[in-house]
Amino acid sequence: MSLRVEILIARHFKKSVFKNSAVFIISIFISVLLLYAVFSGWKNYTRQNETSEKYQHESRKDWLNNPDKNPHRMAHYGNFAFRKSTSLSAFEFGMEPFFGNAIFLEAHKQNTANFSEAGFSNSILRFGEISVAMVLQILLPLLIFFLGFNAVAAERENGTLKLLLSQGISSKQLLVGKILGVASVIMLLFIPTILVLVLVWLMLQDFSISVDETLKMLLFIAFHFIYLIFFFVIAVLVSGSGKTSKKALISLIGIWLVFVIILPRITQAIGAYLYEAPSKIQFNSDIEKDILKQGDSHNPNDLHYKAIKDSLLTVFKVDSVEKLPFNYSGFIMTEGEKISSEIYNKHLEELLKIYEKQNSFSKTVSFFNPYIAIKNLSMGLSNTDYDSYIDFQKQAEAYRYNMAQKMNGLQIKYISNKKPAPTDKPLTINKEHWADIKEFHYEPKGVRDVLKNEIISVISIILWIILLFILIRIAAKNLKAI
Repeated sequence: MSLRVEILIARHFKKSVFKNSAVFIISIFISVLLLYAVFSGWKNYTRQNETSEKYQHESRKDWLNNPDKNPHRMAHYGNFAFRKSTSLSAFEFGMEPFFGNAIFLEAHKQNTANFSEAGFSNSILRFGEISVAMVLQILLPLLIFFLGFNAVAAERENGTLKLLLSQGISSKQLLVGKILGVASVIMLLFIPTILVLVLVWLMLQDFSISVDETLKMLLFIAFHFIYLIFFFVIAVLVSGSGKTSKKALISLIGIWLVFVIILPRITQAIGAYLYEAPSKIQFNSDIEKDILKQGDSHNPNDLHYKAIKDSLLTVFKVDSVEKLPFNYSGFIMTEGEKISSEIYNKHLEELLKIYEKQNSFSKTVSFFNPYIAIKNLSMGLSNTDYDSYIDFQKQAEAYRYNMAQKMNGLQIKYISNKKPAPTDKPLTINKEHWADIKEFHYEPKGVRDVLKNEIISVISIILWIILLFILIRIAAKNLKAI
């Protein structure tokens, strides 16, 4: 199907837009913001990853340089797990500034992430940092509405709309042409921005990219382009239905406020109210109570562990733990670590179910708000969403548990049950065993897992596009010349 008429209308609209000096000023302002967002994102990504890598290596070096000692003391000495950012996080900060990127790992205790950007920043961070995603998702739609509010309404006010329709141009051709006109103006900002993003993205990875990261980048661009299409269409349709340009502008500003300011805040508040989560103090207190019910592995008189001791003495037919063929203390610590980890994971899964319900409510609202859909997809692809944070916590916990149990295993195997005399050297093992624990490396979620987790947002974006085509057809039939 030929789009010759639509393209002519688009070109005419583009020329008329740039006769307004305000368009140049606003476009330059947003361009400067985009450049600043790219620079600050680059700087933030570089600083954070350099810091994480530096302290991860220092933590590893400290671990390996520990002298000969009891392996259980090494388990309590602990280690650190640092979370490195992905390259796309330079453009979409998401929740990363508010979540920590380092966890201290030690035996018998599960710690949460610390050292978040918000923890070291002032209250300005509450309003959100300027990122490329923020400009694309919030400011560009506002510019689109500013460009498109009089696309059709001005033609009606000037009396030229009736003239255009009387010359054989259909209502559909007029609307599509105006939509293409608005899009052509915005593309003058969007396309250079994407080219800069791709270049910076490649440089952040030293031009060494993986298939997974490439797919994430392509989807990041594609979803944001589709998101902007929605606002192209809405701007022109509201302009076509409004009696005057002024009323159309007021309506579009109202739509923008509802989509990007009001509805997201209300959604979060309702989700937290419907599915209330326990406080951190309550969460830790409940875990501690359940662990005490099972017993204290550090208390030799604890009933649970005393029963284990009696059964071991019976099985091996000895009258004291010193005569057991393995280290009794290490065996008990292994059991205690297993019990405490199981209790922690049980409470964590219950907590995550509550948060999942809150997030599911928010994702469901994306069927009514494309901004929530694109925000969820953008954060997911850049691994700056809540699920990525939880994934980091789980990977760190798996590493911590493996570290503690390996140290307990070394104690069982190499440490004698006979306690040394006060003048004797403490019971230790060779420090070469510390290298048996590999260095922690965080693996971000792959693109398949991201899309699977954000399937509701993907579906809502598709449904919004289908709805737009339907709205264009309806608007074309009901467009009035006067």
